[in-house]
Amino acid sequence: MIIFENEHFYIEDEPSSLPWVKIFTKIPYKELTDIPKELRVQLWEIYYIVEEEMRSYFQPTKINMASFANMLPRVHIHVIARFEDDAYFPNPVWGEKLRQEKTISKDFKPFYERIAKKIKETQ
Repeated sequence: MIIFENEHFYIEDEPSSLPWVKIFTKIPYKELTDIPKELRVQLWEIYYIVEEEMRSYFQPTKINMASFANMLPRVHIHVIARFEDDAYFPNPVWGEKLRQEKTISKDFKPFYERIAKKIKETQ
């Protein structure tokens, strides 16, 4: 599901029991250093908004950020809220599962709406 979109970027949710979104550049740049400087600045502004809203809304133990891009060789950033009792913590979400999935009691939709609103306000 697309949460936010403008002419240079889009944000989509990652189906998961955890709050997890991915920020993409619309042009499939291979590396961060391929992105023009003004767009890199915008990318990090978007990232900061997502992280701040994720921390405020879900109050996680930690925020994980990842950008491997080996399987999908284009710039995209994963932003994941982590909790001490989530299925993988303290391992990465791609690592060994340590316990049963935990259901997040908060509805994700208001969080997505907050992200889109804040980003639109900064443009």
